[in-house]
Parts: sequence; structure tokens; C-alpha cells
Amino acid sequence: MTTNAIPAATPDPAAELREVRGPSALGGGSRRFFDLLWLTAVTEFKRVYFGTVLGYLWSLIRPLMLFGVLLFVFTQVFKVGGDEVEHYAVLLLMGIVLYTFFQEATTNAVTSVVTQEGVVRKTQFPRLVIPISTVLTGLFNLSLNLIIIVVFIFAFGVDPTWTWLLFPFCLLFLFILAAAVSMGLSVLYVRFRDVAIIWVVVAQVLFYGTPILYPVDFKGETFERLMMINPLAVIFEQARVWILHEPKAPTALEAANGWIGLLPAASIFVFVCVLGAWIFKREAPRVAENL
Repeated sequence: MTTNAIPAATPDPAAELREVRGPSALGGGSRRFFDLLWLTAVTEFKRVYFGTVLGYLWSLIRPLMLFGVLLFVFTQVFKVGGDEVEHYAVLLLMGIVLYTFFQEATTNAVTSVVTQEGVVRKTQFPRLVIPISTVLTGLFNLSLNLIIIVVFIFAFGVDPTWTWLLFPFCLLFLFILAAAVSMGLSVLYVRFRDVAIIWVVVAQVLFYGTPILYPVDFKGETFERLMMINPLAVIFEQARVWILHEPKAPTALEAANGWIGLLPAASIFVFVCVLGAWIFKREAPRVAENL
């Protein structure tokens, strides 16, 4: 009796094991990412004001209340504004509105990943949507607040000029900086809960270290150059020049005493953006494990 030998199966190259990628910052492709980003931001924007009596008007009332208090204090008590600074009221309001966007976007982003724990645990959900959507939601609020700024600009006799067309560049750099900070803080908070407290303090320091309550040129050239180390100060000062076009107001380049003086701020800006992106890319695949 003979037995037929069963030939050994030859390995199929197509059946080789392939590396299975875990969750990532941009899982699912760019189109899916942007669709989810827009949907998440719009949903969050509506949710914040849903059911309130005044609705979206709250986004206008909050900066106006802070503006009223600070305007009284710094024009009547400390005498920083008033006749000494042209269009001080508009300068103060514009600074408050722009910084409110930066502060709220980054502060809300700190806890955003932890808050969205159920979504984060879905393998194919792009993690980057979560912190960037908080910044985009803040941009929606900023768009409403800019209406108040325009009203104040015309009320205080500021004439429109072609430099207004350059203002979106200030918003672009402010958005990029807020997004980079939000990316880094959101994933660091997953592992280190002290990040939220630390950032509240840092954001408060940045508020007083940015020419919002005072013009950058009210303490002399040395003070101007020192202030121009802060990337936010560069953005805010250039926005002041382009929107208010005050003859005596120095541009960011003049306040920094040339391109060399702007290098520290530019270096910090690039460093923060690269660091925020690197931290998020590194931590995004393991976020669910650390929750």
C-alpha cells in the first residue's frame, strides 16, 4: 500500500504579515480629517451657547465687560491711555479680543483630549481634530468679536486704509501659534495633569507681557526691544499699525530695531510650532493607553 505525500505548502508572498499602524494624528486621510474638523468645531460652537438666553451675544459681552473695566482703570487711575495714546480705547479693545481668542483656544484645548476620551479610543479617529477644533471654535468667536472692533473703529474716527487687507496675516500667525500650543498642551495634559494649572499662570503672564493694556512705545526703545522678544507682541503691534495706522506708532520691525531684533521672536515662534507638532505626533498613538 502506497501513501501519497502531501506537498508542503509554499508561502504566499501576498500573505506576509504587514505592519498595522495604530491610531495617529491624521488617521483616515486629509479629506476625512478636514470634514471631521469642521463638523466638530461647528458642533462645539453651537453647544456652548445652546439653551442660553442671549446665545451668541455672550461671545460679544464677555470681552466688552473686561474692556469697560480696564479702560476705566488705565485711563482714569494709571493714566496710561487717554490723550497720551491715540485711539487708546480701540487699541485696548482690539488687544483684548485678539488675546481672548488665544487664551480661550489654548486653555480649552488643554483638557480637550481627556474630555473626548470616548472618541479618542476609536482607533481610526484622527487625534489632531480634537485640539485644532477648539482653536477653530475660538476663531468663530473671534469672527463675531471683530464686528465690535469694526464698530469701535468707525465710532472713534479711524478711516479705513488698504493696510486693513493685511490684517488676516496677523490672524493667520495667531491661529498657527494657538494651534501649536494647543497641540502640545492637549497631549501633555493626558500624562501630567499639572499642565492645566501651569498654563493658566503662563497665559496670565503673557497677557501682561503683551502690549494690550499699554502701547509698546510708552517706555522707550529699550522696553520696545525687550517686548519684541514675545511673538505675540510682534503680532499685536503689527495689527495695531495696519488697523489704526497711527503715524507715531512703530511697526514691529521698528520696535525691534531691525530684522536682527526680530530674530528672537521668529525663533521662538518656529520653535513652539515645531515642538507642539512633534509632541503631538509622538504622543498621539499612545493617548488611549494613558487615559
